[in-house]
Amino acid sequence: MSKVLKVVLKIAAILSAIVGVLFAVYFWNLDQKLLGWAYVQVNKIFDRKQTDIKF
Repeated sequence: MSKVLKVVLKIAAILSAIVGVLFAVYFWNLDQKLLGWAYVQVNKIFDRKQTDIKF
């Protein structure tokens, strides 16, 4: 096998892996699940703070 073919196959394998991971994130909606979890954690932090509301 030539060096060029090896490089092309390695690039194709890397791109296939990236596409596979991105498809799994899209298919199972993992980005929205992660953001939902982060939203809850941030709200827990800010709900603990005492607020001084003056009108």
